[in-house]
Amino acid sequence: MNKLSEFNNNAILVKKLYDRFLEPVCLRHDMTRMELDVLLFLANNPGFDTATDIIEQKHFTKSHVSSSVKQLEARGYLQGEFYPGNHKTIHLKILPEAKESVCDGQNAQKNFCSCVFQGISQEESCLMERIYGKINENIQKALKEEGS
Repeated sequence: MNKLSEFNNNAILVKKLYDRFLEPVCLRHDMTRMELDVLLFLANNPGFDTATDIIEQKHFTKSHVSSSVKQLEARGYLQGEFYPGNHKTIHLKILPEAKESVCDGQNAQKNFCSCVFQGISQEESCLMERIYGKINENIQKALKEEGS
């Protein structure tokens, strides 16, 4: 199998396995995967607390993020607030009602990582992190050049 095929196959398998770890959380808390993804993004990325942040960092569509935020607000899981002096940007705050869902989602993420990185040494992990960092930089650069 060539590098491209192997890379694509691994990406598909990683997504499939990740979905398998998060699906029970969605079912347990009666929420969509997108709703859980929004909560987990906000919980795992302090300082990134707007719908725009979610869209830009996760590459989700604006409509999916918007409808998920509305659903989470209706359930009492999220609250939008303006910061003093800025009444344009709505900052999203996770409410206590979402604590169990977030905790279950983060545990599922930890279990996924334990499964995927089992048997990988610290040295291998550091090397992999550097390689994926370079791959990510190359992808970001190519996407910017393509969009110009």
